[in-house]
Parts: sequence; C-alpha cells; structure tokens
Amino acid sequence: MYHVTSVWLRRVALFALTVPLIACSSSEDVPATPTPAITAPTPQVTDTVASGLDTPWGVAFLPDGAALVTERDSGRVLEIGADKQVREIARIAGTVAQGESGLLGIAVSPTFDTDRFVFLYVTTSSGNQILRVTYDGTTLTGHQVIRDGIPAARVHDGGRLQFGPDGMLYAATGEAGNPPLAQDPASLGGKILRMTMDGEPAPGNPDPVSPVYSLGHRNVQGLAFDDDGRLWASEFGQNDVDELNEIVAGGNYGWPEVEGSSGRDEYIDPVVTWPVAQASPSGIAYDDDNLWMASLRGERLWRIGIADSGIADFSTTEFFTGEYGRMRTVVTAPDGSLWLTTSNRDGRGEPTDDDDRILRIENPSLENP
Repeated sequence: MYHVTSVWLRRVALFALTVPLIACSSSEDVPATPTPAITAPTPQVTDTVASGLDTPWGVAFLPDGAALVTERDSGRVLEIGADKQVREIARIAGTVAQGESGLLGIAVSPTFDTDRFVFLYVTTSSGNQILRVTYDGTTLTGHQVIRDGIPAARVHDGGRLQFGPDGMLYAATGEAGNPPLAQDPASLGGKILRMTMDGEPAPGNPDPVSPVYSLGHRNVQGLAFDDDGRLWASEFGQNDVDELNEIVAGGNYGWPEVEGSSGRDEYIDPVVTWPVAQASPSGIAYDDDNLWMASLRGERLWRIGIADSGIADFSTTEFFTGEYGRMRTVVTAPDGSLWLTTSNRDGRGEPTDDDDRILRIENPSLENP
C-alpha cells in the first residue's frame, strides 16, 4: 500500500513559529503500500506535441500560449508554437551535462509582458547557477547569473524552478551526492530556495539573509502550488521510498537522518511515499484538486488527490504504466490539458525512434473518487 502519513499537528505548530513565506539511488533510480481500488475515467494521450527531442527537462509557457523547453544534454532552449513547430532560440554556453546535470529547469516571469524575463537552472564548471535572461521573441539575451554557489555533481542536482503565487522564485536543489549538505543551513545543497527575481533572499524567509526556505532534502525535482497556495515537492529517496512532501517555511524534511517517515518531531514526514521502483519522481503539476507526478524508473504518471489532505486522505492512481517509458516533466498547459515529457534518451532509458517526446493529455481534470 502507499504509505500515507498525517503531519498536520506539527505543521500547525511550525506555521505558528514561522512566517508564511529524489527518490533515486545514486543513479536517480532505485521499491507504495497498496492503495484501495479506484475507478475513474482514464486520461487519454491525444497528440504528440513534439518528437525527436534530446532529454527535454523543463517546460514553461509564455503568455501567448507558446512553450519554452530546455534540453538537458544539448543545452538548447526551444520554443514550440501553437503550430507545433519546434524552433531553437538559444544554446546556453558553458552548460556541463554529465549524468544528471546540464540545462534543467525553466520558469517564465509572472510579469513577462513587461519585463520579458525567463529564468534557467544550469550546471556549469563552477556549480549550479540560476540565470535570468531576456526573451525578445527571437532569441535569449542579457544572460545574468542571479544565484550561484549551488553544489553540482553528476548526481542529485535538483533543478526545478517555479514561481509562487507570492511572485517569488522557488528553486529545488539536490545535495550533489554529499548528504550532510542537506542539513547544513549554510549550504544551498539539498534545499528549496525562495528568492526575488534578482536572486536575493525573499522577504519573509525563515532567515532574512538566506534564500533557504526548507532543508533536509535529498534531490527534489518537482515543485507545484495548489489553489490554496500550498507548495508541494516530489523527492527522490535512496533505497526504500520516494516522497511527496508539503513544504512549509523553515521545515526540515530529514535527509540524510531519515528516508521516508520517522515520526520524529524535529522532522516533517512525507504525506505519501512510494517504493522507488514504482516512482523515482521528477516533475509534478497541479490541476483541480489533483497533483500529477511524472515517474522515471516507475515509467508511469501518478495522480494524487489532495482535496481532503487535511485528514490525510490521499487517493493515488497510476496511468500509462510502461507505455511511454521514463517520464520526466508534467505541466498544465493554458488550454487545461497536460503536457508530459519522456526521458528515454537520458542514458537510462530505451528510446524509440520518436523519443524523446512531449505528449498532450486531454481532459485530465478528473474528480477524486
């Protein structure tokens, strides 16, 4: 059964004290308690948005509905228009793509119409960096490093970027294969960061001079906000379980002292765990009381109902198991569909001639049973 843990009493206490503000093995792969049988309509893959891509990692939409996509190993940034034409708009110089590192997350400024800013998470020879660039409709210009000093390695580089409803930029980092960094508040490894668009610590952070929002993470690659403003994160475990966590300001999620649930007051337990063979989760997306989680080793898309999360009643359903191979990123498109990227050319999959692909999933907003 998928293991579900209630942590609400500790969270209420933690929120009262703070200001609002992966489960992979060392190779991003590693074995949920059985869930009750769930009968629900099955989401359908209705289209291939793009094919022949090289390990697409991040996807973010522009206000006009076009999508920007990063390729981890090539360092390319692509634009996919409404006509599904794929166009290279930049190649990020200095990208170091080794193992899990490379050109990773991407986020579009919530005020893009006026500032034209796009944000990138990239591995360089000096570590992982967050870049701010300007998109003029043709190419990316004005590259500026707004945050560096994020540990990098062949494994556990994190990489997801997400703007919150507060207008702040959130970034997921890994501990770069050095577990003690996750518990070191002075290190940016194994953390979720919260920053302004200039890369400065966001107002209201637990430590006003630090971008660190939460700590004790092994390798977070998924971030999503729900309609209530709650932040959710998917995390690779080591040998036992992968995690879905609800993130609170100043929270300590236990790694490397804990993998999965501990019941110890000093650490926040995950709300759902999966055996690593069924998940190894990367991107997550929110849509209508559901989180959608893309799984690499698990080769499936998970739906997690969170409407009743206040009573720790999380329904979980899997789709497309083994049909499309490794799944890296899932995002909600402007038309309400989901876009799902495969990751079969990442060195661990078995690519088909069409891989890697971006698949469109129609009508994913299914009611929780």
